[in-house]
Formats: sequence, structure tokens, C-alpha cells
Amino acid sequence: MFGKKKQPPIRSLIAHGSKISGEIKFSDGMRIDGEVHGSIRSNEGSPSILVISETAVVKGEVYADHVIVNGRVEGPLYAAVLLELQPKARIAGDVRYAALEMHQGAVIEGQLHALTTAAEKTVLTLAANNR
Repeated sequence: MFGKKKQPPIRSLIAHGSKISGEIKFSDGMRIDGEVHGSIRSNEGSPSILVISETAVVKGEVYADHVIVNGRVEGPLYAAVLLELQPKARIAGDVRYAALEMHQGAVIEGQLHALTTAAEKTVLTLAANNR
């Protein structure tokens, strides 16, 4: 999805020094430099990108297509397409991802779960049966 296509633009920013409490829903792209207490979700139906910068702290659930983390997340994280963990990323919670890129220094305190589609499971099952 993000390989050759243009990524959605960053249209929203939570600036360094800002603290937001509550549920956040966004379209296209969002960058967080401040602190969020509550869930962050991209709107369904269109590609999304979420950037959690080095100065950011998120305490709650995170759901987006493409997630880039270089700050701190305390809660479950779901990346439907790609999760990029930069060197200063700290995640305390379970992580679900379709594809994962993790740089040296990133830390996850939780379980990693790769997302698979029903078609991928079927292909794996058929391949196992054709010995």
C-alpha cells in the first residue's frame, strides 16, 4: 500500500508541550510531539499515517495503517500496514502489525502479533498439504 503510492499528508499536529485527554480520530496523517491520554484512531476507508515523535508520550490504544514511533507508547498498538520503530521507541503493550521495521535501540515490553489475512492462512495450509 505505501510501497510506490504517495503517503497521505500530515494534516494534524499535537505540538510539544500540549497535553490532550480523550479519544482522537484523524484522517490522512497526524504527528504527535506532545502527550495524549486516550485512544488514537485513524478514520477507516482511507490510508493513514501516524508519527509519534521522540518527545511524544501516548497512554492509550493506537490504531492506524502506517505507524512510525520514536517516542513512548503505553498501551496496545495496531498497525494495519506497516510499523516502523525508530531507535528511541519505547512501547509498553501488545503490538499487532502487518509489516515491521525495527531499528536497534527500540524496546517493546509486550507481545508481537503478525497480522495475517484469511487468504494467507489458506495458502499456507494448502502448501503444507502438497508435500
